[in-house]
Amino acid sequence: MAKLILTHEVTGLGEPGDVVEVKDGYARNFLVPRKLATPWTKGAESQVSAIRKARKAREIASLDDAKAIRDSLQAKTVVVEAKSGAAGRLFGAVTTADIASAVAAAEGPSVDKRKIEIGQPIKSTGDYTVSVRLHPEVSATVTVKVVAA
Repeated sequence: MAKLILTHEVTGLGEPGDVVEVKDGYARNFLVPRKLATPWTKGAESQVSAIRKARKAREIASLDDAKAIRDSLQAKTVVVEAKSGAAGRLFGAVTTADIASAVAAAEGPSVDKRKIEIGQPIKSTGDYTVSVRLHPEVSATVTVKVVAA
């Protein structure tokens, strides 16, 4: 088992700054090469506290704020324009970055693209629902309408 410090959020494993213990292969082949984690050392405690402090500054402060943002997000329909063919099939796919910029363009709150979860890849025009994790206890369901550009 390898002991690591997460530098980015990993779904199902933890948040940045968390110290986790994972199997050696998962650490060696996935987490460390993609810079999602660094090996744990005794001198890394200051690094962990700096990561946690930065995370506190970025995250939504309270549960009430997260619920208010959730309500405002769920009330909106976000429109994403994408290049498509004649049958409505997209050239490529709609990414989480596209959705985050569309939320900002619709005068919604700034949403981190890493907090957006798309169930199935969006590869055609139409209406879709995506989930946005705003707080560890609060997530919002956003309606995304994909239209031809």
